[in-house]
Amino acid sequence: MSGCALPWGLRRQAAVPLGLGAEGREQPALSGDGRLLASLVERGGRTTVLLQERRSGKVLPLRHLRTHQPHASPSLSWNGRYLALLIQRGQRRDAVIEDRLRGSLLPLRLGGDREPQRLSLAPDGQRIAIEMVVAGRRQVEVYDLGGWLEPDLPGAQALQGGGPGPQP
Repeated sequence: MSGCALPWGLRRQAAVPLGLGAEGREQPALSGDGRLLASLVERGGRTTVLLQERRSGKVLPLRHLRTHQPHASPSLSWNGRYLALLIQRGQRRDAVIEDRLRGSLLPLRLGGDREPQRLSLAPDGQRIAIEMVVAGRRQVEVYDLGGWLEPDLPGAQALQGGGPGPQP
């Protein structure tokens, strides 16, 4: 892979295409340490989140996210322990967080007629901002996840794999 020079001495690197063929990608999200890349790809006519190690291109398993497409708005915590995104369940769009260390999917109960549109997870996994449509109006709400998720802090041991379950 070749990079190109940007102002300030920065170098741009294309996302590693290993294992992806010529698939287009959308809505990229990097983990805080820059090790992991989540993005959306079209697979079998469905928009699906894909999680990869940035340097090797290795696709990491997401145990609970093989269904409920289309996926949207992926966001990663610092070490990539948590992947927050929007999924589709029937006619309803829900915000969820996959805890890759514990191998669990945590639904966020927003209540009422709130329809999530986008989200952003704080690098430490302790807060999440969600853009929603409520009664036809867009608004952003920030939720404290501190009592619900363990912090994912810089310097913590990097995660390998995606918890129990078969590899894709």
